[in-house]
Amino acid sequence: MDFSLQAFWIPLLKIIWINIVLSGDNAVVIALAARSLPPRQQKLAVAWGSGAAVAMRIVLTLFAVALLQLSYLKLIGAALLLWIGVQLLLPEEGEENIDGHDNLLAAIKTILIADLVMSLDNVIAVAAAAGDSVTLLILGLAISIPLVIFGSTLLMKVMERFPIIITAGGALLGFVAGEMAVSDPALRDWMSGNFQMVDRKPVLAGIHLEIIVGLAGAALVVLIGKLLASRQTAAVGATQEIGR
Repeated sequence: MDFSLQAFWIPLLKIIWINIVLSGDNAVVIALAARSLPPRQQKLAVAWGSGAAVAMRIVLTLFAVALLQLSYLKLIGAALLLWIGVQLLLPEEGEENIDGHDNLLAAIKTILIADLVMSLDNVIAVAAAAGDSVTLLILGLAISIPLVIFGSTLLMKVMERFPIIITAGGALLGFVAGEMAVSDPALRDWMSGNFQMVDRKPVLAGIHLEIIVGLAGAALVVLIGKLLASRQTAAVGATQEIGR
């Protein structure tokens, strides 16, 4: 296996960062679902719910890696990642509506269902960052699991104080989306016919095309996300003014 910076360490850091940034909501769901349990059962719900959710996520991601080898699926995944990145930059709402449970099994079930629904972004993003390496995928997930379980709540508090971290996370998803789109098998022949190829990767003006498109994706996510966020904030302010 190639342990160079570009082939191993940078994708590994991407996987870890994506998991940390995108799993903050999952940590909130776990806390909300278990909040009505007695202290001892709260710990059990968090432990069992998190463990089962992590196992489910690994299986889903392995399937995603295989599926992303099919033509056009990376383009679809890239579009989804751009949408997820934009959504990450919008003000959050509605999490207070999640019901707490006074039953351990019901709390664990809520955690699993919520994690399944909310993990699609993690699965697509991590599979894209891992590329074709299952080893890198499993290693990245294994390293990020304790960070996700124990660090997400802390990171959310840091995000509240330093919103630039959220913007950086959205930009990273946009960058991964750009890289992902360029590597779709459906574009392989077109790329080789229209661009200089270095190490079987298209190059433009001496720069790998995936980097150029990745930077464009990052800029697009931040631009659209900030624009929609400002409009949403303005609309909320206007509604409040009318209510007065």
